[in-house]
Amino acid sequence: MSAAPQLPLLAEPTGPAVSAGHRGKPACRHCGAALVDARMRETGFCCSGCAYVFRLVHEHGLAGYYGLKDTVTVPADAAVFQSRDYGWLGTAQSGAEAAAAAGRPPSRPPELTLDVQGISCAGCVWLIERLFQQQPGARDIFVNAQLGSMRLRWLPGEFSAQEFARKLQAFGYLAGPSDPGRTEPESRGLVRRVGLCAAFAMNVMLFTLPTYFGMERTFEYAGLFGLLSLGFATLSFLVGGSYFIGRAWQALRMGVLHIDMPIAIGIAGAYAGSVYGWLSGRERFVYFDFVSTFILLMLVGRWAQVAAVERNRRRLLGQQARPQGVRVLGAQGVPGPARDSASREVPLDQLRVGDLFAGAPGQTVPVDTRLVAGEAVFSLASISGEAEPRVFREGQRVPAGSVNVGRADAVLAALQPWSESLLARLLETGERPGWRHVFLERIVRGYLVGILFLAVASGVVWWIRTGDGPRTWAVVTAVLVVSCPCAIGLAFPLADEMATTALRRRGVFVRENDLWAKLGGVRRVVFDKTGTLTLETPVLRNPGALLGLDAEARSALLALVRDSEHPVSQCLCENLLAQGPVEPLPGNVRETVGFGLELGDWSLGRADWRGGEGPDGKAGPGPGGATALVRSGRIVASFSFADCVRPGARAEIAALQRQGLSVHILSGDAGPKVSKLARELGVPEADALGEMTPLGKAEWLGQRGADDALMLGDGANDSLAFDRALCRGTPVVHRGVLGGKADFYYLGRGIGGIRELLDVNAVRRRTHMLILVFSVAYNALAVGLAVAGRMNPLVAAVLMPANSLVTLALVSAGMRRVFFIGSPGGARQGGDGVRPAGQGPAG
Repeated sequence: MSAAPQLPLLAEPTGPAVSAGHRGKPACRHCGAALVDARMRETGFCCSGCAYVFRLVHEHGLAGYYGLKDTVTVPADAAVFQSRDYGWLGTAQSGAEAAAAAGRPPSRPPELTLDVQGISCAGCVWLIERLFQQQPGARDIFVNAQLGSMRLRWLPGEFSAQEFARKLQAFGYLAGPSDPGRTEPESRGLVRRVGLCAAFAMNVMLFTLPTYFGMERTFEYAGLFGLLSLGFATLSFLVGGSYFIGRAWQALRMGVLHIDMPIAIGIAGAYAGSVYGWLSGRERFVYFDFVSTFILLMLVGRWAQVAAVERNRRRLLGQQARPQGVRVLGAQGVPGPARDSASREVPLDQLRVGDLFAGAPGQTVPVDTRLVAGEAVFSLASISGEAEPRVFREGQRVPAGSVNVGRADAVLAALQPWSESLLARLLETGERPGWRHVFLERIVRGYLVGILFLAVASGVVWWIRTGDGPRTWAVVTAVLVVSCPCAIGLAFPLADEMATTALRRRGVFVRENDLWAKLGGVRRVVFDKTGTLTLETPVLRNPGALLGLDAEARSALLALVRDSEHPVSQCLCENLLAQGPVEPLPGNVRETVGFGLELGDWSLGRADWRGGEGPDGKAGPGPGGATALVRSGRIVASFSFADCVRPGARAEIAALQRQGLSVHILSGDAGPKVSKLARELGVPEADALGEMTPLGKAEWLGQRGADDALMLGDGANDSLAFDRALCRGTPVVHRGVLGGKADFYYLGRGIGGIRELLDVNAVRRRTHMLILVFSVAYNALAVGLAVAGRMNPLVAAVLMPANSLVTLALVSAGMRRVFFIGSPGGARQGGDGVRPAGQGPAG
C-alpha cells in the first residue's frame, strides 16, 4: 500500500478564478465549481483535493490542461489521498511481458488494456497521455474517452504500471482491470446507422428533387432516378428502420407498448405505400424522401439520448469492487513461523472455515472472523455506518465488511465461507428490475389507436364515396405517413439529452434512461447518514494549527499519517498536502493500537499518551481532548476534529420538504447520534432511525413502500436497500460499491445535486407537455389534410421538416432554463458552509 506521491509544489494561489460558467461568480481554480463559503473563496479551491491536484498539474509542467478542459469538471475527491492496492496490476504487467516475450516476433512490446475512471473531456485525455510520457520506459498510449479505457505499451524492465496507476490516482483518475464483459456501446452502433442513413437520405433527396421541380415522367432518366430513390430508401429502411421495428416487435412480444411502436408503424406504412406507388406508377403514393429523412431524424434523437447516459456510465470503472483474495497463513494451531512460511494467496471462494489469513492495512475483511492475536483497529463505516473506528482485541468477532485502518496486518480466523458472507450478498450486482413507463405507454396507445382508427375510417369513407381503390389507398397511406411521431421519437430524447448534459455540468450524472420516468413517482427521500449526509472523513476544525508548524514538524507529521487508513490520519494528510510542499521524515513508524503512532521522538495520538505539556510548559489536554503532535514529551500542536454534515444539507433538506417530499434517515450508527443529526437538519426524529442493519434498511423500505422512495447511500450497507428502492443515487463512486447499481451519482461536497435533479426533471416534464400539445395540433392539421385527400408527397416533404424544426425550437426554448438552474459543479450547497454534525447553523 502506498500513499499519494509527495512532490514539491508551487506557491500558494492568490485567490479564486472567475468562471464564465458561473456568470462572473468565484469558481474553483481546478474544477470550476462554485465557491460557496468564505473559506473556499479565500483559498480559491472548493476542497483540499482540488488544491492538491492543481499544484501537481503545475509542478509537472502540465498547465496546458486548463486550456483544454471543460469549464466545469468534477471536483477531485478524497481518492487522490488514499492508498490503494495495485498488486493486481503488477501481476497483469508481468503476464503481459511474459506473453510478449513468448510471442512472434519476440521483440513486440508488451501491451495492457485498462479501464479508467474519471475521464470527462479532451483535457483529461491530454493529461493522461502526458503523464504516461513522463514515466520511465513508456512507449505509447492510446486513451479511448468513449469507452473509458487506455491501452499501454512499454519497454520491459524500465516501466512500472503500478507507479503509473498511482500517479494517475494522484491526479484524480483511477485505473482498474479491463471489464471482460463489456460490450460495444449502443451509441457506437447508432453512430454507424446515422452515418449510413444520412448518406442514403441525401441521395434520395438528390434523385427526388427533380420531380418537385417539374421533371416529367417521359424524361430520359426519370425511371433511373425513381429506381435509385427506391434503392437508397430501401437501404435506409433496412439499416435504420429495422432498428425501430425490431425493438418494437421485441417489446410487443413482452406485452409492452414501447416508444418505438409508433415510429415503426410510421416507417413501415410510409415505405410500404411508397413501394406500392413506385410499382404501380402512382407518384402520389411515393414518399421515399420522407421515409429516409424520418428514419435519419429518429436515429439522431435516439443516439443523443443513449450517448448522454453512456458517457456518464463510462466515468465509472466497469468491474464491481470486491476483495480479490486473501493471504492465508494456515490453520489454527500451527506455530506462527510455520504459518508465515506457508502463506499463500487464496481466492475468496476457496477460503474455508478455520483458515487464518492476514488482513492487511486498508483491506476489507471478506467474511466474519475472529481476531487471533493482539489488538487491531477496524472501521465499520461502510458496513454499519459507525463513523468512529473501533478497537478489537484478541478473541473478538470482526464482522465482514470491516476495514483494517491500522498500520499492521491483523491475523484473523475465518468463521464462515465467502458464499455465506453478508459482504458477498451486499456486493452482488443482481438483476436490474424492469420499469414500465405507464404514462408514455398511454400516450403510445392513444396515438396508435387514434391514427389507425382515422386511417381505417377515412379509407372506408373514401371507398364508399368514390369506389376508387387506388385513391382510397392513397388517402390511407397519406394518413400513416404524415401522422409524424416526432414528439416521441425526436423531441423527447433530445429533451432528455439536454437535461442529462445540464446535470453533468453540475456534477450530477444520470446512468439509466428510465430514471426520468421514475422520478415522477418519488414521494419520499431516504438518506444514509455516514458519508451521505456527512462527509467521508472528519473535518479539521483548527487548520491554523497546521500552518503554524515548522518544516521539520510538517515532515514528521506527514511520515506519521501518510500510510495510515485511520480517518483522523487521512484528514491530516489531506490538509497537509493541500497546503504546500512536504517531504516525509525518514524512519519506521510504530503503532500502539488505541493510542497513536510514533516515529523516533515524534508521536501523534491521544494528548495524554506520550506527553502532557503544551508549548508553554503547562499541562496539555487530558483524556478525550484533541489529537496531539508531540515531540520528546512536549505538545507541538493539537488538532480538533468533527464529524461534519455536508455543506448546505439543512437548506437542501428544507427545500425538499417544501416540495412535498418526506425526508428520512436510515443509519447503522448509534441512535443518539442519528437523532442529534436529525434535529440539526430539521428531520422529524421519528423519521430518523439508527442502529439499522443492511437487511433492516431494506425491510423498512419494503414495509413503508419502496415503490415511491429515492434512496441515497454510499456504502455496502446500503446495497440491499438500493435493490428495493424505486430510484437510487450515491455521492461516492471511488469505492466502486454502489456506482454500478445507482440510477445516478452526484459528486462534490454538497447534496444539492438531488434537488437539481428534481428541478431539471420538472422542467423536462413541462417541456414534454408543451411538445405533446404542439404535436396534437400538428397531427390534427396534417392528418386532416390527408383525410380530406389534399395531401401529396410535395406537401408532406414541406410539412415534415417544418414540424421537426418547430419541435426542435420548442425543445430548445423549453429546456434552456435547465442550464441556469442552481450553480455549476453540483455546488448548490447553501451558504452555511461545512460545520460539525450536531451543531446549529453557523453565524
